[in-house]
Order: sequence, then structure tokens, then C-alpha cells
Amino acid sequence: MAIETEVKFRVENISKLENQLRQAGFSQQTPRTFESNVLYDTPDRTMRARTEILRIRSYAGKWTVTHKRLPDVGPGEDAHKHRVETETEVADGDVLAQIFLSLGLTAAFRYEKWRSEWSDGEGHCVIDETPIGDYAELEGSPEWIDRSADRLGVDRSAYLTLSYGRLFEQWRAEHHSAANDLTFDAVSVTR
Repeated sequence: MAIETEVKFRVENISKLENQLRQAGFSQQTPRTFESNVLYDTPDRTMRARTEILRIRSYAGKWTVTHKRLPDVGPGEDAHKHRVETETEVADGDVLAQIFLSLGLTAAFRYEKWRSEWSDGEGHCVIDETPIGDYAELEGSPEWIDRSADRLGVDRSAYLTLSYGRLFEQWRAEHHSAANDLTFDAVSVTR
């Protein structure tokens, strides 16, 4: 089982961050590409209560299914988000969605973004343009994340460990929004 370790931070200027990434030795792996995600859960949200997700993602012409959960034994408290991540590519996400629905799961939450991926050969930085703002994620070892954040001028106080679902909940409360999904159409309608 792979442990995913990451932090997010808000991005005020994507062009500036891209220049900083290049100067820090990163190269772009995937140009800006649309991504669509659907989280599945039981009708009573059992998985959410256990801090788990089951996701079908469409990105760059591929479908993946991902399950994430908290580690059984974590690395202890630190400034990074740690999740056990099990992921595989699937041939057809629409067929998998029908299987999930047949098993009694529901499409509990949808979210979209435009994503570009960068790497320095040791870890990854993704830039996500979401309906509620722009974010970047640094994913790698905790030491690499902290070194990379330093190289990019990101202070540890700017680290975010919330999921996009939780960030959306905060945004909804702050903006008194009735949007149920973090999609460009749903958010623009309720602004």
C-alpha cells in the first residue's frame, strides 16, 4: 500500500508559480488538462464518516479508480497530509460507475479542475485551477515537500491539508452558496 504525502497551498499567480517551478528545476509533465471526479459513498455516507473516499476520475483521456483512507499507524502529527492510496487505471469509468450504483453506492460529490503536472524527478507539483480558486499540491516525502516549498517561497503557515471537498465546504459557508458540487457550472450559477 502506498502512502500519499502532500500539502496544498493557494496560488495567486499561476504564471509566477510556473516560472518559479522552472527555476527550481521542475519540468512540466502534463500541460493544463481538464479533470472530472466523482466520489461514491453509501447513502448514509459511511465512507465519509470513516474519512475514506472512493473516486472515479477522468483525466487526460484516462479513467482511474482510487480509494483513500487514513493510515492504520501514521507518521505522527506533522504539517503534511498522509493517506493510504490504492489506485488503478480502468478501461471505462462510466461502466464502473454503473457497477457502483448497482451495488447501492451513490454519486455523493462531483468536483472539477484544470490541472497541470510538474516534476523535478523526486516529487511532484500539480497546479489546480478550481471553481473556488487556484491551488498547488506538493506530493513526495515530507522532507522533499518542505525543501520544495522553501525553493518556491511557500511558508509552512500556508500549508493546507484539507481535501477539495472540505475546502469547498468552507467556501460554501463563506459565500452562502447553495452549490452541492464543486463544478464550474454549479459554482458559477450560485455566485
